Amino acid sequence: MTLPACPKIDCHIHAIDPLRFPYEADTPYRPSGQEIAPAAQLIRVFDVFDVRHALIVATNTGYGSDSSILLDTLKQGGGRFRGVAVVDNDVDIDELARLKAAGVIGVAFNVPFHGADYYRSTAPLLEKLVLLDLFLQIQVEQDQLLDLLPLIEKSDVRLVIDHCGRPSIAQGLTGRAFQALLAIGRGRDAHIKLSGYYKFSEQPHPYEDAWPFVAALVEAFTLDRCVWGSDYPFLRAPERLDYGPLLAVLTTLFPDADDLHRLLWRTPARLLGVEGAADQPG
Repeated sequence: MTLPACPKIDCHIHAIDPLRFPYEADTPYRPSGQEIAPAAQLIRVFDVFDVRHALIVATNTGYGSDSSILLDTLKQGGGRFRGVAVVDNDVDIDELARLKAAGVIGVAFNVPFHGADYYRSTAPLLEKLVLLDLFLQIQVEQDQLLDLLPLIEKSDVRLVIDHCGRPSIAQGLTGRAFQALLAIGRGRDAHIKLSGYYKFSEQPHPYEDAWPFVAALVEAFTLDRCVWGSDYPFLRAPERLDYGPLLAVLTTLFPDADDLHRLLWRTPARLLGVEGAADQPG
């Protein structure tokens, strides 16, 4: 495996800095050691791997709906980063507009963390996202997507689905939730993140049992709506992960250089609204 040669945009990272931004007292998990990733560390890693831009996803773990570290990291990035915020379900539109002005382009629903019931009454929030042209980023696992379908099918909100939808390996490609995800890809304005294989694979790196799911997602969403994310700094990873080996998997999955350029640059540039980035050469 070799590293992709093109410039890159990483669409799923986390900023973790408990020294400057202490965790909430009641957080169920406190990232430590190699899971710590302040802005300076993110920039060092990305400079090595020619990652020009990245999408910072706020974490429920540690920080909840406090966006302080997200906004600080966006500012330190000097235009290099965009953000996805965690907000309270009853957040007002003025607060969402403030977040957008600071570089936030979406709001995250973490269903494995909160459960589906927590989000059942969020139709008013989705209306606010539509008004502000913010996307809804959804993380689900197993069959949880089925529980959210009544909510998202009634909304015109733009969707971004995390980590390949974290499908059930045991159910395979014909599982109901995965088939529903493929239908979303074929039928509406939605992007899929080809990321987080370790969150649903039953095998170690390079997660070959996840590859058929990736192929099916690319067929349904097309590379014009597929993006890649590392999930750096790999919170709660079941084994040691490193940025380079995760990137190298992509050259096996996408041997065509133009396909890699679309996945790692052109499509995420449009999603993040990086001015002029979609025209960068591979």
